[in-house]
Amino acid sequence: MPIEILETDITTLDVDAIVNAANEALLGGGGVDGAIHRAAGPGLLAECRALPQVRPGVRCPTGEARITGGHRLPARHVIHTVGPVWRGGGSGEAMLLASCYRASLSLTDESGGGSIAFPAISCGVYGYPPELAVKIAVREVRDWLGSRDMDSRVVFACFGREMAALYQASVRG
Repeated sequence: MPIEILETDITTLDVDAIVNAANEALLGGGGVDGAIHRAAGPGLLAECRALPQVRPGVRCPTGEARITGGHRLPARHVIHTVGPVWRGGGSGEAMLLASCYRASLSLTDESGGGSIAFPAISCGVYGYPPELAVKIAVREVRDWLGSRDMDSRVVFACFGREMAALYQASVRG
């Protein structure tokens, strides 16, 4: 099955790439970002620090993605993407979130990978309503899968039963 929904720790997945819901500095943080940096070890932070800044303190603007090695993770790569902070829905949040998924999937193609795992981008401290974010995630992944002529696997790595249930309902619907 090309789309899987797992209630799991994304840092344990043996896939070509895991996606990090990062901040613009790409220097670690809380939530998924902190967990990925801790599991990957100091090499990930060093590689992120070496990425060029596009403006002071910003290595990856919101809606874009950058790729690094997986270091101590089972995944070959970490794709860092910066989701939008929820501001009520009228500030282009949906467009930016969709762009996160498209940019991450594009880097998966460029790196030659066929399997990728996503967390629920922007649904933690950035406050994006999960029921809205999940629909965007599933739509973008389906569009990507539908445009491919090779086998691919996408995992939605969910932290908790409630999030997994939202993804399952969206994939079924």
